[in-house]
Amino acid sequence: MHLYDVELTSRFWLGTAGYPSPQLLLEAVKAAKPGLVTCSLRRQGQGGGDFWAFLQALGIPLLPNTAGCRSVDEAVNLAFMARELFASNWLKLEITGDDYNLQPDPFALVDATRELTREGFQIFPYMTSDLVLAKKLLDAGAQVLMPWGAPIGSGQGLNDISSLRTLRQRLPKIPMVIDAGIGRPSHACAAMELGFDAVLANTAVAQAGDPIAMAGAMAQAVQAGRAGFLAGPISARELAQASTPVVGTPFWHKEES
Repeated sequence: MHLYDVELTSRFWLGTAGYPSPQLLLEAVKAAKPGLVTCSLRRQGQGGGDFWAFLQALGIPLLPNTAGCRSVDEAVNLAFMARELFASNWLKLEITGDDYNLQPDPFALVDATRELTREGFQIFPYMTSDLVLAKKLLDAGAQVLMPWGAPIGSGQGLNDISSLRTLRQRLPKIPMVIDAGIGRPSHACAAMELGFDAVLANTAVAQAGDPIAMAGAMAQAVQAGRAGFLAGPISARELAQASTPVVGTPFWHKEES
């Protein structure tokens, strides 16, 4: 898939926070073969340059993010730091508006997207599944959208399928990545079956009983969901419909009275 004129080899993306060890993260990356990995400058800053160098050494496209920011100024400052550290204009823009469910602040997102786009950044805004917000972000300069499936780290899956379906149907040509809330491979598969372009998972892999196995399972689920979407699944029906007709077949007869 192409995003901002960059070719990515996989539609499954992997977060890098919360793993029990760097070695497990490395093994999870090998199992998943993700299209890119994300990195939070604020939440992973304890390791400093060593951890960021470790991520760059993976040889996989890196998407820095502004997780933990709560204002436009905070996010913009972190964006410039990310560009200096990683020599990239890519940025996953996150601005928290509510501390309870970590819901993105829609107004700050639009303002920051507009400002950072003017500065040459290529923005991947983390947002809710609100259609009006999506349009505002596109008007502000974003070319990719990252709607949540559910609150981050919750593992609930897709808790508002109707809104996600509307978002996909109304903006069919905009690349969209389901980000946050994914807990199981079935959730990732369902997102791809709806027609979304990629899935990003972090907590579901990092905190699984076996992160390596889960990373591989998620990658396979994304592939299966994409293949199912392209195959053109049938529409759901209210009533049963026999797959094999019986009227007129040689073995059918009316019982005698």
